[in-house]
This record gives sequence, C-alpha cells and structure tokens, in this order.
Amino acid sequence: QVQLVESGGGSVQAGGSLRLSCAVSRYTYCMAWFRQAPGKEREGVAYITKSSTTRYANSVKDRFIISQDNAKNTLYLQMNSLKAEDTAMYYCAAGSGPVCSLDSRWFNYWGQGTQVTVSS
Repeated sequence: QVQLVESGGGSVQAGGSLRLSCAVSRYTYCMAWFRQAPGKEREGVAYITKSSTTRYANSVKDRFIISQDNAKNTLYLQMNSLKAEDTAMYYCAAGSGPVCSLDSRWFNYWGQGTQVTVSS
C-alpha cells in the first residue's frame, strides 16, 4: 500500500505561483500529478520516474516543475504563471509500472486531492 497526502492548494490570482506537496509513504516506479476541473475528465499534468525522468502535459510545459525530495518523502509541483484554466482539483498519484505515462490507468494509488483556484 502507498499513502499519499496532498497539501498546498489555495486561491491565487492569474500570473501567480503555488507549490503543491504530496507526502508519500513510499516511492513507486512512477509518481505523478493529475488534475480534474468540474465537468471535465481527469488529465495528467506531469510525472517523474525513480530515475528522475520527467514529462509534462503541453498545457503546463515551461510553467510547472515536478520534483521529489527523497529525504523528506515528498513529491512537489511548482506551478508558475498560473492561468484561470489551471483551476482544478489536483491529485498526487503513484504507479507501480511497467509504464510511466500521463494516462491515469497506469496509477494504482491516489491522494484525496487539493483544490487550486486561479482568478483572472
């Protein structure tokens, strides 16, 4: 079992920044952030593998940074230049492999989510 607890969400104006954190009981092959806006499907935002390979959704590339601090057992998502369309519930997810992707079907464990609201 893997426990994931997100924090760091909140309300911010467009152009601002937020950093999300996810406390992880143990790392798996692939760690990721997903988001889901009201009335929309859950979408992958970014992932990072155990070897620190990262990938981002086109919509957040060059604005968001995913990272992990192994000493603190914490996964992060630094979000810069936020836009109104980034408003969503953000989820931390862990997948056991063998594939690491932005497809939610490859992830076994999910956190409860943290809300991010960006006002324009």
